[in-house]
Amino acid sequence: MTAEAGFPVEMVSGVPVVVVPEEIDITNADNLRAALSEAASHGQGRFVVDMTRTQFCDTAGLHALVAAHKRTRTGGGQLLLVMPGAGVLRIFEITGLDQVIPHVASLEEALARPPDAPAQPS
Repeated sequence: MTAEAGFPVEMVSGVPVVVVPEEIDITNADNLRAALSEAASHGQGRFVVDMTRTQFCDTAGLHALVAAHKRTRTGGGQLLLVMPGAGVLRIFEITGLDQVIPHVASLEEALARPPDAPAQPS
């Protein structure tokens, strides 16, 4: 699959994975939205956003992720974030989004999780 520049969508073990760059901000949030939409359309309602490299995410990026999460939940699916480091996770903790959007510490953990299993904050 292809996606907008900077946000490749890869199939890993049958699950779409959106790989996001070091920074998500107003300049690339529309590309993130496009990639999230593409991943959702290929994942039977389940997909992963790999934020392993991400160090910064502004409100435009947060809005894109929240909107995708809500759309996915409404359709009975699941968006799962991979956030191994404290950097971007801290942004989610400050905003309370760590309690809203499920997240795990590794891509392996995300792929191993059954589609209907609730993800608990790390």
